[in-house]
Amino acid sequence: MSIFTGAGVALITPMKEDGSVNYDKLEEILEFQIAGGSDAIIICGTTGEASTLSHEEHISCIRYACEVTKKRIPVIAGTGSNCTETSIYLSGEAQKGGADGLLLVTPYYNKATQNGLKAHFTKIAESVKVPILLYNIPGRTGVSMSPATVVDLCRNVPNIVGVKDATGDISEVADVMSLSDGAVDLYSGNDDQITPVLSLGGKGVISVLSNILPAQTHEITASYMRGDADTSRKLQLQYLPLIRALFCEVNPIPVKKAMNLMGMEVGGLRMPLSEMEPANASRLAEEMRKVGIELK
Repeated sequence: MSIFTGAGVALITPMKEDGSVNYDKLEEILEFQIAGGSDAIIICGTTGEASTLSHEEHISCIRYACEVTKKRIPVIAGTGSNCTETSIYLSGEAQKGGADGLLLVTPYYNKATQNGLKAHFTKIAESVKVPILLYNIPGRTGVSMSPATVVDLCRNVPNIVGVKDATGDISEVADVMSLSDGAVDLYSGNDDQITPVLSLGGKGVISVLSNILPAQTHEITASYMRGDADTSRKLQLQYLPLIRALFCEVNPIPVKKAMNLMGMEVGGLRMPLSEMEPANASRLAEEMRKVGIELK
């Protein structure tokens, strides 16, 4: 059974002025997502600036999300690392904290071979009991899982159930789905490819857009799943210019700016990320207005 179907939000991590995690604001945005119809919370992933959270903060954010969410929708915790033992530690703590699933990114910088990737993910999976999604994002990690590796892991490791595909390569998505014969729950990791991935048998999206438009992103997936592909396609294309603006600088710089423009007061970014360039911020604000988002 899939961890979730539909639109899961790749949640930002709100910060106070001093750069510490703002847990009161985290509760607020979790409730905003649940009220908006998001189908899952993905905490401490790329969008959540996990790479600059301490282990203590990382675990605390996961536990807090689980406490606030109270099983109303699944919480999937990002616990990947380029160190296998570190990922085992974080995954175990996430399981103890109540996470419904894990998201494990390919081990960045090390550039493991395909056999190395299989060994890495298998060892982590064997250390926990919760279901696991792999996370293939070669543009950030410098290493890509082949479709054959994804399918092999999902077929042969009982609690590895799927993949977040952020390759941006729709042909690679097609290869995974062709090889897997239903063995892989595949989620789009790119907001501009939600409907195309669904058309190939995907289960949904792990979305940055959902941070600001949870109901609308949910509807892109829900309309397709109820057989209304035309509405899904129209919504996908309607929000494409905004999606482009949300990725005109590295994620999560623009989406945090967007949330602050909406008056959500989620704070700034941790270094080495920096504030959005003024011209790009103006472009983002304009695209937000075009889709009817009220700016404060």
